[in-house]
Amino acid sequence: MNIRVGFGYDVHRLVEGRDLWLGGIRIDHTLGLLGHSDADVLIHAICDALLGAANMRDIGFHFPDTSADTLDIDSKILLRKTVALIATKGYVVGNIDATVCAEHPKLNPHIPAMQQCLADVIGTHADNISIKATTTEHLGFTGREEGISAYATVLIEKKQ
Repeated sequence: MNIRVGFGYDVHRLVEGRDLWLGGIRIDHTLGLLGHSDADVLIHAICDALLGAANMRDIGFHFPDTSADTLDIDSKILLRKTVALIATKGYVVGNIDATVCAEHPKLNPHIPAMQQCLADVIGTHADNISIKATTTEHLGFTGREEGISAYATVLIEKKQ
């Protein structure tokens, strides 16, 4: 069996006047994430991890923030395209383990919906997607609620 592991990280600033998208779902909050796309840090970290595992560079290389094609794009589309990109090298997603760092809103109630949404986009079972939420105990930019970050580790497998 040919397996590979990848790691991804992303961060976006919290601002007024934007929706908050995490794990492909809209979460009710007074602030949203600023970015060229919908700024879904969780999906962006997963995309980077998948691309890295397949040795296919990073999300910015494939979906640049200077492109009109990606302006305000739904990050679920980027994830779907990333899964298709790694498939060109014969890989499928094995599993994902991700952590979102945010003081607010509390994310635990939203995790099952995020898992199911991501599983549907990727074409896998929700049990293959682990999402954890944590805070930074009011330390750093996350603690000051200036932004949200996400980390993702993925395993991809070569189809035989």
